Amino acid sequence: MVQTSSKNITLASFLILPETKPASEYINGEIIQKPMAQGKHSTIQGEMVSTINLTVKPKRIARAYPELRCTFGERSIVPDVSVFTWQRIPRDENGQVANVFKAAPDWTIEILSPDQRQTKVTKNILHCLNYETQMGWLIDPEEQTVFVYIRNQQPVMLDELEALLPVPDFASELRLTVGDLFAWLLEIKLSRQ
Repeated sequence: MVQTSSKNITLASFLILPETKPASEYINGEIIQKPMAQGKHSTIQGEMVSTINLTVKPKRIARAYPELRCTFGERSIVPDVSVFTWQRIPRDENGQVANVFKAAPDWTIEILSPDQRQTKVTKNILHCLNYETQMGWLIDPEEQTVFVYIRNQQPVMLDELEALLPVPDFASELRLTVGDLFAWLLEIKLSRQ
């Protein structure tokens, strides 16, 4: 995690700065650049977006986005995966998906990178839960563990391969175990149907 020292910068000033690669986030008046995604992170992120979209997008229930800037509650963050229910996807005057999302996702998913601090990522998930986010996942590829955060509930830690991962109600058709998720790193399919 790269932290840029920028004291006294406002959210409005941050939002007019050029985008960085990897993305920078605005948290508590500071600009913090996310680490560059590596193989495990990218694999899980790509598979997660595809898997969620295959389940919820055809019925116009929700849509998953990779690396989408979400600005709300005096923060501007870029979750690894942001899922918005269909009716909450911002639209422009032509009815197309808007470029700017000024809302918390309904479901936020973060994938821990080797040089990223779990505390910073957890704080972003908790911030989301204070707004409209129903659920947050923190996926730790190295520990092969998923932490599930649900508003007003005790967090749950899942590391048994057969454990079914909780999902928000709108994604109830998605059936994914811890083993399914981490099998993406091996590029094998678990026989579970």
